[in-house]
Amino acid sequence: MNKRLAIFDLDGTLLDTVADLANATNYALSLCGYPTHPTEAYYQFVGNGINMLFFRALPEEARTEENVMRIRSLFVPYYNEHNADDSRPYAGIPELLELLQDKEIIIAVASNKYQQATKKLVQYFFPTIHFAAIYGQREGVPVKPDPTIVNDILEVTGIAREHTIYIGDSGVDMQTALNAGVESIGVSWGFRDEQELRENGACHIVSKAEEIVALLEA
Repeated sequence: MNKRLAIFDLDGTLLDTVADLANATNYALSLCGYPTHPTEAYYQFVGNGINMLFFRALPEEARTEENVMRIRSLFVPYYNEHNADDSRPYAGIPELLELLQDKEIIIAVASNKYQQATKKLVQYFFPTIHFAAIYGQREGVPVKPDPTIVNDILEVTGIAREHTIYIGDSGVDMQTALNAGVESIGVSWGFRDEQELRENGACHIVSKAEEIVALLEA
């Protein structure tokens, strides 16, 4: 494939973060008197940034911008303290990143999680990996599937699109790669299923981390 840059999504791709996202959102919902949800429900709530997460988690009649921001004001400080309580790397991910680094493939992260939490989690769980860029949701930058986040990483690294691979677990990720004009790998161990990946244009689908290396070496 002759790839020199691997851009990874974070939640559902590198890290299983759903329990901490669910706990923090349920904490904020509870304080505001709204019903909470089982952790499993959050697999469908996440993927488009935290404001959309709160919009989906709120009762339909309460889905206003004011309520979203109210939930956010309670969620962020709680999640900042508890975002690594139950989150863990997926099987084989630390070894995969080490191997890619050894092979001198540039590694970056492109997430719809807000920037502060994205950077903290990446540095906490992967302290020995050098990331060329760690980008989460930033003020004034549209969220994925808008390709801006990928374009920003390409600009920082100086790598051409044809030498770039984007790896994610959702339809949003596959659309992001398509919109950015880069090849994609969908991972089936994340928050969404293989059908969603295929329907949104995944170039390749893998079920184990080590399969990514095999693809890059093909």
